[in-house]
Amino acid sequence: MNFNPITEKQKMLNGQYYNAFDQELLKDREIAKQLCKKLNNLEDGSQLERVKIIKTLLQTDQECWIESPFRCDYGYNIEIGDNFYANFGCVILDCNKVKIGDNVKFGPNVQVYTATHPTDVTDRIAGKEMAYPIEIGDNVWIGGSSIILPGVTIGKNTTIGAGSIVTKDIPDNVVAVGNPCRVIKEIN
Repeated sequence: MNFNPITEKQKMLNGQYYNAFDQELLKDREIAKQLCKKLNNLEDGSQLERVKIIKTLLQTDQECWIESPFRCDYGYNIEIGDNFYANFGCVILDCNKVKIGDNVKFGPNVQVYTATHPTDVTDRIAGKEMAYPIEIGDNVWIGGSSIILPGVTIGKNTTIGAGSIVTKDIPDNVVAVGNPCRVIKEIN
């Protein structure tokens, strides 16, 4: 009988309780921290080196630009489409998959959180965590200081107004704003 126990990384990506202090996850986060530090410490004008570090961190060949400072947990769980741009201060907690479509723009200080914690205090004290995937469609603009919460999907061609907290799915072709974020108009 060949029994292979599920790893903490697999649990994390499955949306199950997982231990964030697992040695494999700690090692992977340390690699991402070092790459983020290297990216954030680059001098202005170091465009080729910036692109190289971003592509290594996100394990992508897509054309993109991320301003510093930038932080993420792993990098390899972020899947970006072509022509992605993130302004200053972006944070992506990619404990689960974050799928970002083509031509997506983030204003300054946009935060994307796949990670969450139990509301049950006993589970939270025990160190249990969960993470749920986030998907952002093509041609989306996320206004500055917006926060995208775990498990959310934002439809294509949508604009999220600055300062919004996106707590639930937002459809295609709309403008949505607020806390909690809600649709205020459709886009033709």
